[in-house]
Amino acid sequence: MKKIIVAYAICIFLAGCESHKLVDLSESKTDSAKSLETVKIVRDSLNTVIKLPGELKPFEKVDIYPKMNGFVKEMFVDRGSLVHKGQVLMTLEAPEIAQQIQAAQGKLLEARENINASRDRYFRLFAASKVPGSISELDLNNAQSKYQADSALVASVQASLNAVQVLQDYLIVRAPFDGVITERNVHPGAITGPNFKLDNKPLLILEDDNVLRLETFIPEVYSGSVDMSDGKISFTTDALPGQIFSAPLSRSSHSLYDEYRSEAIEADIVNTKGAFKPGMYVEATLKVKSPITSLIVPSSAIVTTTEGKYVICVENHKTKYVNVKEGISNGGKTEVFGNLKGDEVVLKKPSGEIKEGLLIN
Repeated sequence: MKKIIVAYAICIFLAGCESHKLVDLSESKTDSAKSLETVKIVRDSLNTVIKLPGELKPFEKVDIYPKMNGFVKEMFVDRGSLVHKGQVLMTLEAPEIAQQIQAAQGKLLEARENINASRDRYFRLFAASKVPGSISELDLNNAQSKYQADSALVASVQASLNAVQVLQDYLIVRAPFDGVITERNVHPGAITGPNFKLDNKPLLILEDDNVLRLETFIPEVYSGSVDMSDGKISFTTDALPGQIFSAPLSRSSHSLYDEYRSEAIEADIVNTKGAFKPGMYVEATLKVKSPITSLIVPSSAIVTTTEGKYVICVENHKTKYVNVKEGISNGGKTEVFGNLKGDEVVLKKPSGEIKEGLLIN
């Protein structure tokens, strides 16, 4: 029995020894030599594909307002009407314009009668003046001046009549280009004009939907990377699922909008079949290429903290932080801009815990 008790005590002692292993304190927790994967910075140009939201807009769009105050007399179009350039859309009625035309025509008739009389008198006096002493030179000059003044008056009254007739032509509203009426906010009998606002709405809205503008905004970082001369844009829309469309780039604003810090570009979409509608939202895909060679590192080499972005270079086997700004990214590679020469070696997969000056094997 004593032997059993001694054996059991020995087992308990050995178990306690195993639970308290000796710890090797020779490893220092301070910065020491470590082995981390490094990669050399490459100088090259980087291509990438970006996806951006866009919108289809009519190639031409105009809000139609009247130039003259008047009553709507007749409407010849409604929402959805297809119209052609110069087609009469509506007519207005303004009785005061007709009165002004009649008054101007009466003044013109009076002026013409006056010039006929002054012209006859002048030429009669001129013929009589051929006989010496029959007509004084003063009377002849006065007749000539009266004739010239009446001529000027006829021209003035004619110009006034033409101006009133132009105002009368404003009462006829015509289409400025081919398109479709997308909105109508007035009916016959309504009074309208520059001094009568219809809740700040136009009489009609005309849009050209035969050709549409695909408008999208390029972020500032890509604004100089789009080739407008030979670039293309592909796009999809929820209205036509499963289909991919493409079109050449047509124009650029060449300026950044302050609100979005982006550059507007457009592509013209031929819409003769009417598959697209103005106002549709699309997802545009665009290929961009850096216009210059730049420094490229693996995307994993960029460390992002609350203080900024940086890469960790290795110089003389020690780490060194270099602040950078990111450019185009594609395929796990990213452009970087900063105080770099291009021949540095950086850590491929660093972490924010690596301190500056750490010794690297």
